Amino acid sequence: MSDEFESAGVSGLDERLLESMLADVHAIVPYQLPGTVDRCARVMGLSGAAVYLVDLQQRVLLPLDEQDAPYPVDHSAAGWAYRTLSVRVEEQLDELLVWLPLVDGAERLGVLGVRAEAMDATRLRRCRLLAHTLSMVVTSKRTYSDWFVSRIRTRSMHVHTEMLRALLPPRSIGTTSVTSTGVLEPAYDLGGDAFDHSLTRNVLHAAIFDSMGHDLASGLTTAVAIACCRNARRSGADLPDMIASVDGALGQWLPDQFCTGLVCQLDAETGVLRWINCGHPAPLLIRGQRVLDKALERPPQPPMGLHGLVGGAGAARTVHEAALQPGDRVLLYTDGVTEARRGGDEFGLARFTDFIIRSAAAGQRPAEILRLLIHDILDHHGDRLNDDATILLIEWRPQDHLSD
Repeated sequence: MSDEFESAGVSGLDERLLESMLADVHAIVPYQLPGTVDRCARVMGLSGAAVYLVDLQQRVLLPLDEQDAPYPVDHSAAGWAYRTLSVRVEEQLDELLVWLPLVDGAERLGVLGVRAEAMDATRLRRCRLLAHTLSMVVTSKRTYSDWFVSRIRTRSMHVHTEMLRALLPPRSIGTTSVTSTGVLEPAYDLGGDAFDHSLTRNVLHAAIFDSMGHDLASGLTTAVAIACCRNARRSGADLPDMIASVDGALGQWLPDQFCTGLVCQLDAETGVLRWINCGHPAPLLIRGQRVLDKALERPPQPPMGLHGLVGGAGAARTVHEAALQPGDRVLLYTDGVTEARRGGDEFGLARFTDFIIRSAAAGQRPAEILRLLIHDILDHHGDRLNDDATILLIEWRPQDHLSD
């Protein structure tokens, strides 16, 4: 911490605390962050603090300080804070250990562990201030630091997976009205699965992709599809032009490859969902405690990269549309989810949707529902998937109906 910060004392310094910390973290290299956070906590009148980030599979909270021990997400107080986005307090001998979730927008990053002899409203407010600031710092610095990236991995990664991982957005994005959250496995050996989502004004853009094969070529195909969709979207193109961009790029540069996928837009104000389905499993609509049978099922269209061959040169893609109701959930998935097997027993669509419905009824948040679901799929498959399994869950809850 700066000399000014060290000499300022604790009382009434929230703004100066934040200013000094931000100045310090701008100047340090990422691996120095644990020490900076600990010193900041001590100036705040606490005994110390440590940062833990969740691993790629959301099973373990890994410390930024390599001397500290990790915590399991499922069976620890730290994991409870991560899972529920709530503060958890543990009593340890002569001090308290306070766990606070690290969240950037809708994205769960990990937890902050703070040690203190006592905790009052002022100290807790400063702990929250520290956690909020750290969430933004971690999000900012991990975009260019291999140190942050390597800290959340528990084993080595294949090259084609590295390429796809570099393009993936945060697991969760959203506002008070609409959220989108995704998971995919196998985390370290992806083939051609990926998801994408983004918010533009009042519109949520979401997509899921599944390329043929399970190698570098399939990863490259999906990477091209994501890049084309993003490029068209950022230029103001509508859904048909986005898919046409993918068709053109794959036809020119990867003529032997194709990619199934589903690209959609959800107006967060009106609840109107628009989508194009390119040879992919139909999206599912969950309303209340049940799946509305075939509510979003429409005639199939050719996969991306095959449209000119199957649909005919110049043939237009069809945009489908449906009106959601407040509280509706839309589920996009790849066939590796429902076809996961143990012996001859498929995981199956019914078990897949039932898990989500029961978890939501139990009060689980969308990101936690998918974390638990993908682990259940892995367990069903003996932790070895024959195909990628990717899920994207969109939830629409307009503010006018939050009390419903």
